[in-house]
Parts: sequence; C-alpha cells; structure tokens
Amino acid sequence: MAGFLKVLFRNLLEGPSTDPFPLGETFTPARLRGRAKVDPTLCMGCGVCRHVCAAGAINITHLPDDSGYTITIWQNSCCLCASCRHYCPTGAMSISDDWHSAHPEKEKFDRLEQHTIKYEPCAHCGTLMRPIPAHLAQRLYAKNPDIDPELIRHLCPKCRQIEDAKRNACLLPSPSEEKPEERVTSAAPTRE
Repeated sequence: MAGFLKVLFRNLLEGPSTDPFPLGETFTPARLRGRAKVDPTLCMGCGVCRHVCAAGAINITHLPDDSGYTITIWQNSCCLCASCRHYCPTGAMSISDDWHSAHPEKEKFDRLEQHTIKYEPCAHCGTLMRPIPAHLAQRLYAKNPDIDPELIRHLCPKCRQIEDAKRNACLLPSPSEEKPEERVTSAAPTRE
C-alpha cells in the first residue's frame, strides 16, 4: 500500500503526462517518415526516384520544347517507403518529419509537390543540359587540383569528355619518343 501511495503522490506533483498535441507541440521522432520532398537545385532529372517508387507517386515529364522537365510527387499516393531518398544519386530526394497528412477526400489532388526545372546551356557548346550540383562536383573532382569543379559542372557530358581527353593527352608520351624494347612473354609454360 505504501508503494501505491508513493506513486500517487509523485504523479500528483508532476501533473498530467499526456501529450498536449491538439493544443501544443508534440514529440516527433527523429527518423519519422513524413512527406517526400525534392530539392530542385539538386535534381538532375535522371528518373531513378520515379523508377524505384513502389507506389508510382513520382512522375517526371519533359517540357514540350525540351527546355527542361517537371517533377511531381503525389503525396496522396506516397507509401512513405523512402526508396526515392535511398536511391537518389544526388541527394535531391528527402523525407521530411511532417506527419500531418490527414486531409478531406476532396483535397487529395491538391496534395502534391511540383517543380519545373529548366535546362541551362553548356558553357562550351551551348547544348541544353542540367549542370552537376556543386557539392557533387566538389566531391567528384576533389583529388585533382588541375580541375576547377565550378567550371566543369557547367559543361555537358560531351564537352567534359573532350576536356578530360585534352588533360590526358598531355600525360601521354609522344610517338617520336623511343620506347625501350619490351619482350612479350606468355603466361603459359613453354617447352624448349
């Protein structure tokens, strides 16, 4: 009986321990899966998120004039599996901790996130393309001080390949240099 009175007295002093949610903020766990979001500055339009979406809640549509694309996330269809976040190569997809997803049926088509992303011209040839995100370019070219990541990220894949070939051409020996004669031997044992 003394144990019961001790617990009762402690609970009276501490007050109610219920969640104040409707009237105040509530605790949200750090790893809670809420709404899927896309960062348009990082999105490359590769379509990996659309491909791995279990619910088919992500759609990427190219603009009719090929000047960009529109990415749409239907929050009403999203099953919160976070596959889009896991497989996104640039980190553009994320899952927020916003768990307020209750809505009337008539608003289901309004629950979407949509961004139209325009292509930019290549710095060398002018071909429309999506530049590599800055943080990704920094990481890709961190070990080579000869490459300016800010310049290379604004080149289309073909121009990046040409620039890479120009750098590597300086490292190759010229054909006029004589190479020492190398004797090629077989790995298989031979009988003499």
